[in-house]
Parts: sequence; C-alpha cells; structure tokens
Amino acid sequence: MLDELMPRFQFHEVHSVVIRAQPPQVFAAIKAVTPAEMMLVGALFALRALPSRLLGRGPGIRPAPGRPLLEQALQGGFVMLAEAPGQEIVLGTVGAFWALRGGPSVRLASAREFVDFTSPGYAKAAMNFSVEPVDKGRTRLRTETRILPTDPTARKRFARYWRIVHAGSALIRRMWLGAIKRRAESAR
Repeated sequence: MLDELMPRFQFHEVHSVVIRAQPPQVFAAIKAVTPAEMMLVGALFALRALPSRLLGRGPGIRPAPGRPLLEQALQGGFVMLAEAPGQEIVLGTVGAFWALRGGPSVRLASAREFVDFTSPGYAKAAMNFSVEPVDKGRTRLRTETRILPTDPTARKRFARYWRIVHAGSALIRRMWLGAIKRRAESAR
C-alpha cells in the first residue's frame, strides 16, 4: 500500500526484524507498543524538543510513556493513509520538519489530501509497518519511511536536516521494532 500512496520519494529508510510470533500477534503489538517499552526514546524526543525549549516556544513533542505510540502519532499530526488488517498499516504527515520547532504542519483529513498535496515549502512523509509470515511460527516485520519534499528549496532544507537527524530516526525505528518484537513474543 505504501507503493500506491507514495511511489516517488527522495529520502527513505528501511528496517526489519524477524519475530517468533504469528502475524496477528505482531500486528496487535504494532498497535499496542508504548514509548515506555522503548529505551532512550524519551531522550531522543527531548533532544528534538531542545531548540523549542531554548527559544521559549514550549516543551515540544513529548510522548506519553503509557499510551500506544501509534495512537499518539495519529493524534499528533499523522493521518492513517491505509490499513490492511493483519498485514500493513500506513501513516502520513506533511510538514516543514527542518524548522527549529518542526515548522508548520499541515492538518490532513484523508489519504486523498496527502496524495494530492503539492504546496511548496513542505515535505510529505509516509511510514508503514508490514508483516509477512516467514515460516511456521515466525513473521517478518518491516518498516519503511519515505519522504518527498514538494519543491527544490524544501528538498535542500530537508537534505540538511536529514543529515543531522537520520541516525536518530533510524535508532527510533529500530527501537520501535525491538519493542514490537518483545511484546509480540511475550504474547505467544
């Protein structure tokens, strides 16, 4: 579904893990895992919020430890782009991510608005989680994040930002997959 919603992109990252659990347990864990299950995630979000705090613009984004991270993403500006229950879930957002406070974000009401969005000065970001059986008792969980800036200036700004945050973004994705794996394997 990610390919249908965002076939073109200029930046991306992909991570995967094999989990000793069936696809339904893995998919349930995707929806249930919380920041409290992800070591260091609070520190990474606090680091991202530091410029806003130093400039007196508020606390920035701070995930609630006990609430599902996916739910918090949807309440914090992401929109559900698509879901194939038990197989794949795709989220998307649009923003000027490179700005000190995350920049102006665009509130989207639907997948159609995300796909059709072309206003200059922004980047579109889509992220998925997909599950596929590997063999009896094991499932591959994969996440891919794709970013498409909407114009050349946004592309240059995002490229500078990406050089700085890519390692932290990758670490968050790997921690998220690890938390999902631990939760799914403990539910067996």
